[in-house]
Amino acid sequence: MSLITSIQKYSIHDGDGIRTTVFFKGCLLKCLWCHNPETQCFKPELLCDRERCAGCGSCAAVCPQKAVKVQEGKMVTDQKLCNGCGTCVDYCNLNLREVAGKEYTISELVRELKKDEMFYEESGGGVTLSGGEVMMADMDYVVELAKRLDKMGISVTVDTCGQAPSENFERLLPYVDTFLYDIKTMDNDVHKKYMGMGNEQILKNLEYISSKGARIYIRIPVVREVNGSIEDMGAIIDYLKEKQIRVANVNLLPYHNTGSGKYEKLGLTYKGTDLHAPSNDEMEQFVTLFKESGFHNVKIGG
Repeated sequence: MSLITSIQKYSIHDGDGIRTTVFFKGCLLKCLWCHNPETQCFKPELLCDRERCAGCGSCAAVCPQKAVKVQEGKMVTDQKLCNGCGTCVDYCNLNLREVAGKEYTISELVRELKKDEMFYEESGGGVTLSGGEVMMADMDYVVELAKRLDKMGISVTVDTCGQAPSENFERLLPYVDTFLYDIKTMDNDVHKKYMGMGNEQILKNLEYISSKGARIYIRIPVVREVNGSIEDMGAIIDYLKEKQIRVANVNLLPYHNTGSGKYEKLGLTYKGTDLHAPSNDEMEQFVTLFKESGFHNVKIGG
């Protein structure tokens, strides 16, 4: 069984056509700008809108773990004590509390995904498995899910940061039509600073799936302080060409902080406040650089 934080229907930015995206919980990377911090931890987590909290204490009164306490007139959840049971959610008078991480059986999830089959067929879409990091989920579960979707004729795309055991990619590869594969930076030290780990395993897995003929969309979150220079983009281009990575598309994704509001709900501090997106002109320069280097399907966003 795997934990899923959300199922996003009618998605048009997670692969080809109209897709339903399944967000699995748990990721080894800790990117400073992560848009989905509720998917990083591998266990259920409690989110609470503290700003609107009236401090009534109803949640604290029923918490089996005694994880909820009052602080400055607001209810605060100790995530170390909380086990994500959700008892407090039912007793919040203002409906400000929710649990990130729900278990689905494979059959339950397939039934939910099949509801949008008509949209997949008409648009050339399908299902995207995302996260967190789906390649770090229970692989028996993920492989069986992908097998069933593939047998039904539903296209499967995997959105991955690449930080996972190589054998997981080997197992899932036969059932995946497209990999949306993140590259943040070629500089290993910079990768450790902003993502919390080096990029050795990420590059190893990219080279592996490419050697096996996978269809790959390279996705580059573009952050001025991390990879926002001609030199940084040139290093990525040189790597892709040197290793002869099978690149179908390149998507350049300008930095944004739309997920920053989730951090407070988790009792966390957003650490990306000093990060910035490159200008529009700079982004266009990066597009030109890729195209001049022989990559023809390059666009901003997507």
